[in-house]
Amino acid sequence: MEEVKELGTARQGSIHCLTIIGQIEGHQILPDDVKTTKYEHLLPTIAAIEESPEVTALLILLNTAGGDVEAGLAIAEMIAGMRKPTASLVLGGGHSIGVPLAVSAGRSFIAPSASMTIHPVRITGVVIGAAQTYDYLARMQERITAFVTAHSKITERRFTSLMSDTSQLANDVGSILSGQEAVAEGLIDSIGTLSDALAYLHGCAGELR
Repeated sequence: MEEVKELGTARQGSIHCLTIIGQIEGHQILPDDVKTTKYEHLLPTIAAIEESPEVTALLILLNTAGGDVEAGLAIAEMIAGMRKPTASLVLGGGHSIGVPLAVSAGRSFIAPSASMTIHPVRITGVVIGAAQTYDYLARMQERITAFVTAHSKITERRFTSLMSDTSQLANDVGSILSGQEAVAEGLIDSIGTLSDALAYLHGCAGELR
């Protein structure tokens, strides 16, 4: 049976487990009391996994709470560009940038009790109220929508509709999808648990041998 260990200690044929939890921290440092995943740590790790002869596949465990959109999209692009088999498993919740992270893998799973939150891009703090600011937000939203729809089965029209829903969130726009709803919408591939994600990766690794 193949083992799941950290990169560098895994024997040949292993699956590397990468956890992305809390908020994605980008160029702006978040407070110490906020659970964060630093993108500058993940990028070289993903590159090392791709090049390591000891690792045959990557499992991404996700429980996100938003964060830096640019940084999260950079991580998602890195995962999507890997040649090795990848699988994501959404646990608890996938919020905001957690959506493109989930669909970036070759196969996406979501736990039965987990959910996905879809809402438009936001900027917190002081912003310049100029036309250029709104244009930047619109362009960023287009990039995220394009990425999600390119790596899942949901259509652009449906994704935009869920993102703009005003009936689900108090004083906000967006949608919360249960695990089963996320699969039905084509956003996530399958309902599954850890064993399902590992079984998929073991199967992919076996086919490559």
